[in-house]
Amino acid sequence: MDVFGKMVLALFLPALLVLLFTRITYNRYVALILAIALMAASVYAGYTSPSIIFVIDAFSLTVGFWLASKMKKNKGTL
Repeated sequence: MDVFGKMVLALFLPALLVLLFTRITYNRYVALILAIALMAASVYAGYTSPSIIFVIDAFSLTVGFWLASKMKKNKGTL
């Protein structure tokens, strides 16, 4: 996969993972930890070759956690 494809996936996938795991576990902190664990596994496997991917992953995880917090405030409970 080219660098642009990796950057697009890094922009959206971690945030979506946090939101998905939040819906499954009903806890945004556990969801964030699970998403970070998956990102760490992909780093260990060598799928994130340019270092800018780390920054984009961190930004996307932050946005996903923020959206999960907003989702919880809007609905009261998940």
